[in-house]
Amino acid sequence: MRMGITELAVKLRKREISAVELTKAYIDAIEKLNPTLNAYVHLTFDTALEAAEQADQMLKEDDAPLLCGIPMALKDNICTDGIPTTCCSKILEGFKPYYDATVWERLKKQGAVLLGKTNMDEFGMGSTSETSCYGAPLNPRNTNYVTGGSSGGSAAAICANLAVYSLGSDTGGSIRQPASFCGVVGLKPTYGAVSRYGLIAYGSSLDQIGPLTNSVKDAAIVFDAIKGVDRRDQTSVDYDYGSSMAECLDRDIKGIRIGVAEEFFDGINPEIKSKVEEAIKLFERNGAVIENIRIPAMKLALPVYYIIACAEASSNLGRYDGIRYGYRTASYSSIDDMIVKTRSEGFGDEVKRRIMLGTYVLSSGYYDAYYKKACLIREEINREFDAVFEKCDVLVAPTAPSTAFPLNCKRKSPVEMYLADICTVPVNIAGVPAISVPCGEDANGLPIGMQIIGRRFGEVTVLQVAHFYEQNAGQIIGAYEGGVRI
Repeated sequence: MRMGITELAVKLRKREISAVELTKAYIDAIEKLNPTLNAYVHLTFDTALEAAEQADQMLKEDDAPLLCGIPMALKDNICTDGIPTTCCSKILEGFKPYYDATVWERLKKQGAVLLGKTNMDEFGMGSTSETSCYGAPLNPRNTNYVTGGSSGGSAAAICANLAVYSLGSDTGGSIRQPASFCGVVGLKPTYGAVSRYGLIAYGSSLDQIGPLTNSVKDAAIVFDAIKGVDRRDQTSVDYDYGSSMAECLDRDIKGIRIGVAEEFFDGINPEIKSKVEEAIKLFERNGAVIENIRIPAMKLALPVYYIIACAEASSNLGRYDGIRYGYRTASYSSIDDMIVKTRSEGFGDEVKRRIMLGTYVLSSGYYDAYYKKACLIREEINREFDAVFEKCDVLVAPTAPSTAFPLNCKRKSPVEMYLADICTVPVNIAGVPAISVPCGEDANGLPIGMQIIGRRFGEVTVLQVAHFYEQNAGQIIGAYEGGVRI
C-alpha cells in the first residue's frame, strides 16, 4: 500500500528520508512513466529540488507544517509565477503568469514541493481530457481508456503515484469524474470555501478548486491547507470547525441521515448502480438512516448547467485576442482580422463550440428565453437541495453513469459527451460540497466512483461519511502498480 501524507510526514520528521530524496524518487518515476501516461505537461524539477532543500531546512524545526516536503502537482489552469500556465490551449502558448494563485501561495508557504503542471481538457471544457492541445493523458488503470476530465492529468498522476496529491478544478464534475474513472479520491468543496484567485476562469459562478488524493484523510489534510477567505476573491468565505478536518474523520455514522434520490440513478450502468446500492446497505447496517427522496428539478440540471457555463465561458474567454499575451496568428491584414484568426487558430473545436453556444444564449432575443430562464431554474434547484438537507445529512449517488470511456471519445457527438456529466453538474449548480470515493470495479476492472454530497459548508460530514466507507468497505485505492514505492 502506498504511503499517504501523514505516513510520509512521519518519515520526513524521523529523518528516515529527506525531502530531496523523496522528490528525486518522484522525479525518477515521472521520467519513467510520464512519456506513456502524459499526466504532466510542464515539469518543474529544478524548482522542485530547490523547494525540497528549503523544506528539509523547515523540517528541522518542530513546528514544520504537515505538508512540508510533500511532492505534489497542480492542474494547468492554476497560476504559478514564472511557470507556464496554459490551460492546455494553443491560445495560451508560452504564457507565464507574474503571480501565484492563492492556493499555490498557501501551499508554498507550507513547504510544498511542486513537481509540475498536469494535463487537462482545454480550458476545462470536456469530460475525457482529450481536448488538450498536448494530447490526452492515459488512464493508468488501463491505458486504452481515458482518464476523465477535465482534471484528467491530476487524476492520472495520483493513480500512478506520480505525486502524493494534486489540485484540480471542478466546474461541472471535473475533479470527481476523473477521480471516479481513475479510482482515486476527489473532493469538490463548497463554492466559496477555497479562493479562486489565480484560477483561470471557465464558469465563474461554478468553478471550484479542490484536491485529488489517494485517501479521504489526505483530501481532508489538503483541504484544510487551502480553504478560507481571501480578500482577492469576494466570493470566498471563512469558516472554522475548531480543529482540522483530518482530526474529525473518525466518527461513527450511527444516526447519520443518508438521502438516496432516484433521479441520480436514472439511466445508470447496472454495475455502478449495484455497487452504490451495496455501499448504501453497508451504511444502513452500521446504523445510518436511509431516506428515499426526490429532487424533481434535477432533470433540468444538465441543460441549465450548459446554458450558464457556456454563457460565462463566452464572457470569460473574450480576453484571449492575441493582443496582450499568448498565441497570435502569423499573418493578418487588420486588428479585426488578427483577432478573428488568432481565436480561430488558437481555440480548439470544443472551446469554440461552447463560446458560440454562450454567445447565442446571451444575444438579443434569446437572453430571456435561455439564460434568464436557466438562472430561474437554478434557483429552484437550489431550493430543492436546501429542502433535501433539512431531511438528510448527506446524499449518496453514483459519480458518473458509466466507468471510463475508451480512447477517442471525441468521435462521439457533443450531446453524448455532455450526458456523461448528469450526476455531477447538480452539485455545482447548487454550490454544495461533494466527494468521489472508489466503490469497486466493473467487469473490465475499471474503477467505479461513489459520490457523497453535503449541505453548503458541510465538508466535515461529507469527509466523515466518505472516510467511514473507505475504512469499512475494503477498497484498494491506488491499485495501479507503478510510480513511487517508499
